[in-house]
Amino acid sequence: MLEVRPQPESGPARSNAQAGLSIAEAARRTGVSVHTLRYYERAGLVVTPVERTHGGQRRYCQLDLDWITVCTKLRATGMPIRVIRRYAQLVSAGHGNERERLALMEAHRADVLAKLAELQENLELIDHKIDVYRGRLAAGDADRLWAPTR
Repeated sequence: MLEVRPQPESGPARSNAQAGLSIAEAARRTGVSVHTLRYYERAGLVVTPVERTHGGQRRYCQLDLDWITVCTKLRATGMPIRVIRRYAQLVSAGHGNERERLALMEAHRADVLAKLAELQENLELIDHKIDVYRGRLAAGDADRLWAPTR
């Protein structure tokens, strides 16, 4: 399971902006677009400032990539940007707000479970329709399937 663990400021994760990954490489490794990486930074979704070269080009370390992965997974499960931003703010603030982080994750989990239950119900309808079509086709009486008439 992915857990973002910051390295000490002088540690290997933040040792040299020149040695970090370019934005194109970071995009490739995280599976998001360069545009998305820039947007995450502008929207306040990153937990630490992305390092820059002397020329101003972004350089990403492993901590950045791990956090981007967290954000994309939260987003893929339907977490709104404003909630991801709040979570990033809490993480950036450091220790002392763990209960609020937990509450945020528990609320999101409940939302995801509700969406999964709805999807399961919809899948059951689809499976039923598939069974009906297969049965009618196998019996040779597919022409008896309901079709609207005008």
